Amino acid sequence: MEPSLLVVLVVVTALVFDFTNGFHDTANSMATSIATGALKPRVAVAISAVLNLVGAFLSVEVAKTISSGLVDDTKIGPSIVFGGLIGAIVWNLVTWFVGLPSSSSHALFGGLIGATWVSAGADSVHFGKIVEKVLVPAAASPVIAGLVALVATYLVYRFLVRNRPATRGFKVGQIVSASLVSLAHGTNDAQKTMGVITLTLVSAGSLAPGSAPPVWVIISAACALAAGTYLGGWRITHTLGKGLTDIEGPQGFAAQTSSALVILISSRLGFPLSTTHVCSGGIVGSGVGRRDAPVRWRMAGRMVVAWLFTLPAAAVVGAISGKIASLGAAGTISVGVVGIGVGIGIYVLSRRNPVSAHSFQVPEPTPADVEPGRLAA
Repeated sequence: MEPSLLVVLVVVTALVFDFTNGFHDTANSMATSIATGALKPRVAVAISAVLNLVGAFLSVEVAKTISSGLVDDTKIGPSIVFGGLIGAIVWNLVTWFVGLPSSSSHALFGGLIGATWVSAGADSVHFGKIVEKVLVPAAASPVIAGLVALVATYLVYRFLVRNRPATRGFKVGQIVSASLVSLAHGTNDAQKTMGVITLTLVSAGSLAPGSAPPVWVIISAACALAAGTYLGGWRITHTLGKGLTDIEGPQGFAAQTSSALVILISSRLGFPLSTTHVCSGGIVGSGVGRRDAPVRWRMAGRMVVAWLFTLPAAAVVGAISGKIASLGAAGTISVGVVGIGVGIGIYVLSRRNPVSAHSFQVPEPTPADVEPGRLAA
């Protein structure tokens, strides 16, 4: 396969991953707002898509970490990156189908690491950087977000809400905080695709090592993420909005604000953390912080198990795909055909039990929603 054609194939595949990242992670930003009725489902995903697009232009620090920090770009080629992307896409589709909010970021890292390790050798993987930039933030971010959300939720209910149900003011605040999460998600997650495309261009000799993402890469990654976000990812939105705890307006506001702060600070520092981990931790923390909110720990446990398997599972698929793709044009085409087949198969299966925007029932307004400040009857 001609090098230029292979690079085009990898860039397109990276944008496909970015698209799946969008609909896989919409729930991180908008699940709580939809669950409390602060926003209608279609309005929520439209706002999220626009702010993901804007957020993608705010920073490139995470992109630089991925393009020059995790693997040795002098020892890999576009075919290896292609294999890693296939591993990430397959894991994204599988976890979306079962409604588990796993990490698109760690699927990408796992696929890239697995493909590089098997095809170029263990010395091509910067394990020290992976521990520092990926594994430590993966373990710490949901705990930090959960603790911040727990404290914030407790304080909100203790001093502002007390015995009253959610008020209109908190729903407005929740819209603002959800928008901030969407902006933060775009700032962090779009850069991962930017980093992969930049890595591909460097490995193909089209860019110098250490280069920042070109403008066209930033624009295309931002648009692909926004388009995927607009689809909604309703299966995972249902899990985060209704599966972990029963969410009220003040609680959702605390969870989303806490998550947005953690994501924005990490993006500024160049940590490519998982927004899924952060937002899930924030939701669980808000459930613990609200005295009468049931936390469904079994579902939380299923999510943690999925998190633990994400990186190694994607690494295995990425390793196999990368090794086959590195054998030549026939191998690359074979990997692409299999990847397309898996994607179509999962989509067909998902149509047997569809989850859409109409699957969400918005709660009826309470007396306090209509007349803020008055006690519920």
